[in-house]
Amino acid sequence: MARGRGVAGAAQFCAGLVRKCDYEGFLCSLLLPAESRTSAFALRAFNVELAQIKDSITQKTTGLMRMQFWRETVEDIYHDNPPRQPVATELWRAVKRHNLTKMWFMKIIDEREKNLDDRAYHNIQELETYSENTQSALLYLTLEMLGVKDIHADHAASHIGKAQGIVTCLRATPYHSTRQKVFLPMDICMLHGVSQEDFIRGKQEKNVRDVIYDIASQAHIHLEHVALDDYLHKIRKVDFNIFHPSLQKKRTLLPLHLYTRSWKNTY
Repeated sequence: MARGRGVAGAAQFCAGLVRKCDYEGFLCSLLLPAESRTSAFALRAFNVELAQIKDSITQKTTGLMRMQFWRETVEDIYHDNPPRQPVATELWRAVKRHNLTKMWFMKIIDEREKNLDDRAYHNIQELETYSENTQSALLYLTLEMLGVKDIHADHAASHIGKAQGIVTCLRATPYHSTRQKVFLPMDICMLHGVSQEDFIRGKQEKNVRDVIYDIASQAHIHLEHVALDDYLHKIRKVDFNIFHPSLQKKRTLLPLHLYTRSWKNTY
């Protein structure tokens, strides 16, 4: 793992990692109050580090070892003894600055560790549980970082996280299919008579699109939210063809779109 040089180096490393691997998260972090941005980048960099483990290993044992590294790192952070690793360093500063709850970090690690197995979700509820314990947990930490203590905000964060987790699963399906892997909920696939092989072969028949429709509809139930809602809108426009080239393009106007919504307070 790369090492930063001093405070500025570690902060810059985190911001660069998030910009490269979580561009929408990077843009959203830029809209936060200036005094919170470095902490926001640290939280998202932590999430990126964990998210990358599954796709970068060939053996589960290696993934378990890397998860254990982060579990021990979080423990060390709360004992004021973070390892000399840029994300860990910035995470320690964020924890000290905002008194963040250790439980949420551990939930993210535990859930991503369970997810190291290369198997599809049994049902949409299992995907939602995964999303709650990863994406929503990250948002709970973000609310703590911003000093927001409000049950309605927590409720919104739960829904946003679940919607984000579902959309992330949909977005990643073409990529995973090229690697002979499909993680979409098995119960919905079976309901429409769709096999994993159908996705691996990139089939676009109506029953395949019906699977995507059902999963995307569940995200709609949770929330309409900026970039997530945009993806769900685009997937409707192409009749739920998840392999359509337009869904793979990065939104060049997203920064302006986010800024406009922030200015209008329409999140």
